[in-house]
Amino acid sequence: MQHITALVFDEFETLDLFGPVEMLGSLKANYSFQFCSMNGGFINSVHGVPLATIAVADLPNPTDILLIVGGFGTRQLIEDSQFLDTLANLANDAKWVLSVCTGSALLAKAGLLDNRQATSNKIAWEWATSQSDKVNWIKKARWVVDGKYYTSAGVSAGMDMALGFISDRQGNDAAVQVAKQAEYRWASDRGCD
Repeated sequence: MQHITALVFDEFETLDLFGPVEMLGSLKANYSFQFCSMNGGFINSVHGVPLATIAVADLPNPTDILLIVGGFGTRQLIEDSQFLDTLANLANDAKWVLSVCTGSALLAKAGLLDNRQATSNKIAWEWATSQSDKVNWIKKARWVVDGKYYTSAGVSAGMDMALGFISDRQGNDAAVQVAKQAEYRWASDRGCD
């Protein structure tokens, strides 16, 4: 069992989080989730969906996989050194790091994607990629894998990336079965955007 830690913040993009949770959460024998924020308590998505979180300092399980999402809340966090330090610590301790949408901008600003390939939300492309010139940004990609880092394009692309992660870890048949169970048409070509 691997523990997925989702680090969230106010005004996160709802589907950025719950899309991958739906896909990865289908494999209950493989993955469990813990939702955290800097101080714990309820965090609201950009759509006003409240999510109960644990404070990062109180996480009950180690972080095997870090999930960092995007959304309008990333615009303020880019300047929050405490958040970026916390993000870096969690990412460095994790075996895998999955980011959705402008979550990759946060990883880039924290220096975690230096000399790596990554992608991000195409609508926010200029802003996201301006967070670091040390990243080899790949614009034409649904998701990109570089070492332990998986980065995806915007919003719904996070589900495709999550299925790609499942395919890489548990095999393509498992990913196809999860997509079928969700009645989701998986864009399985990570280079097709």
